[in-house]
Amino acid sequence: MEQGIYLKNQAWEAALALMMQELGASCKPTNERIGVPQALGRITGETVHARRSSPHYPASAMDGYAVRARETFGLSEREPRWFQLDTEAITVDTGDPMPEGMDAVVMLEEVLAKEDGKILLQEAVVPWSNVRPVGEDIVEGEILLPVNHRLRPQDLGALLAAGVQEVAVRRKPRIGILPTGDEIRAPGQDLGVGEIVDSNSTMLAALVEEWGGKATIWPVAPDQVEHLEQAVLEMVASQDVLLIIAGSSQGRDDYTSRLIEKFGRIFAHGIAIKPGKPAMLGEIKGKPVIGIPGYPVSAYLTARLFLEVWVKHFQALPSGSIPVIEAVLNKKVFSSLGSEEFIRVKVGQVGKRWVAAPISRGAGVTMSLVRADGILRVPRLQEGYHEGDPVQIELLRPVEELEETLVCIGSHDLTLDLLTSHLKAAGHKGAVASAHVGSLGGIMALRKQEAHFAGVHLLDPETGRYNEAYLKRFLPGREVVLMNLVYRTQGLLVPKGNPLGLEGLKDLAHGRMRFVNRQGGSGTRVLLDYLLQQEGIDNGQILGYDREEFTHLGVAVAVASGSADTGLGIQSAAISLGLDFIPIGEERYDLAIPKEHLEDHRLQTLLDVIKSPAFLRDVEALGGYDTRDTGKVMNAAI
Repeated sequence: MEQGIYLKNQAWEAALALMMQELGASCKPTNERIGVPQALGRITGETVHARRSSPHYPASAMDGYAVRARETFGLSEREPRWFQLDTEAITVDTGDPMPEGMDAVVMLEEVLAKEDGKILLQEAVVPWSNVRPVGEDIVEGEILLPVNHRLRPQDLGALLAAGVQEVAVRRKPRIGILPTGDEIRAPGQDLGVGEIVDSNSTMLAALVEEWGGKATIWPVAPDQVEHLEQAVLEMVASQDVLLIIAGSSQGRDDYTSRLIEKFGRIFAHGIAIKPGKPAMLGEIKGKPVIGIPGYPVSAYLTARLFLEVWVKHFQALPSGSIPVIEAVLNKKVFSSLGSEEFIRVKVGQVGKRWVAAPISRGAGVTMSLVRADGILRVPRLQEGYHEGDPVQIELLRPVEELEETLVCIGSHDLTLDLLTSHLKAAGHKGAVASAHVGSLGGIMALRKQEAHFAGVHLLDPETGRYNEAYLKRFLPGREVVLMNLVYRTQGLLVPKGNPLGLEGLKDLAHGRMRFVNRQGGSGTRVLLDYLLQQEGIDNGQILGYDREEFTHLGVAVAVASGSADTGLGIQSAAISLGLDFIPIGEERYDLAIPKEHLEDHRLQTLLDVIKSPAFLRDVEALGGYDTRDTGKVMNAAI
């Protein structure tokens, strides 16, 4: 077969509008009747009327005595009267039916005395005083709920009170999910080289359930036409929407477009979005078909754009709006013209403004979605945004949670990742949103008032001290507290067994070992350059000096995967990935906190967590850390 090509790189709005225009009228919501106790969260398919009144009998609204109101007329403090129990006054509890002939209730506390089977009253009551009349709450035949209403717990209670035992609700749309690819393996299977676990199907199925649909995941289909055809025809016979994962690009094993064209038609192939360009929209036998790219971030974003609309359509619901806030972008963002780009960001409120920090942009970086607080859209005819630009952020977390979030920009450390877990364990809503741009980048973020604190470990070659000289140079006049988080051991990370026999930095000068470096401006890079100068080594002698990673774990992964022979990093990263470690020295890692943020309740909560025995135990369990000064102020800023 000839290799397919994109039909057209269309704007996603136009492609979706065409699909809805062609299929929307024929793909109509349908109803089913279910018991009220099972209807939580379902959407009503018709207007619901009460089948009986509530209450359906006159009922006492108080504990007391049922009386005939006319017999109390004229009572006063000067003219009280005794009432005979069981004939003139009948004991009732709240909710009891009113005895025949009685039309009012005297509350217990209004009875002056009780003796010899009689009660003494001194105040008159009006008819139906303290009595719930028939239909006080619900009147038979009245409208309880409108059509297209999402049923809540209180709605279920009202339905049952009104005698409604079953309710017509929108049938959940059935979404068939077909993972494809010779390299794809079901979760739980062992993976060989070149094989990938099918995580997309579970993620997409969860989205379908969250939107109110019912997802069915088909077995992984290999890249063979006959297998794909069989699976697709099975899905068409039983599902409302077909979701085909991967196979929509331009590779030699990408058959999705040919498959759709054989049994139906294609509305769009190639969408002007990034990530997600290979997405495909079509139909087979009147059923909507969506070709989802295989990269996880692409799959998630294209599902939000195209699949959510169909799941909501089959329930007669609008696609829904996403909460949006305006934030200031903390660094410049470049984007290519022609495609609308969806950039994941961390978000936090610093002072009175929201700050957005872009994170990993790769289509296959699943954790960028996990870590992201929101999405920044760059329009297809715009080349990006400048640092400091106000931008609209679509939130992925509740704004109440983000209001309690602390923004940390600076050097990466594994202990930062522990802080959010310990905040949650202590019952706080807050979190630490950390962006890893190196120690110097963190100081510059403090300078621009874009972070609550920064992780720093910058060695001053002239004094041998950490961090203070850099604060004086880049934050003159600002009062900044240096609070120690940890001391940590830096060294060379090497594969288990140190197969190349690396002994120290001098071995890098031979140019035979593939090195992976940290980014410029990071404390580790500053330390490396200082040590190389001490050893008299020119960085041009090091193979891979210009190859950069933004985290210690990134360095460790490069070594563990075999793409590098060594890199400079912290011992805990080596331990985390089962690497050997050649120690070079201890460094001090501090949190640089502007004095104005110290009184922020979020900072105070965080500092309490940092000093807690539970946090200290978890840090020391990572290995390669010393907590002797954790929580201690290391400078004279206050």
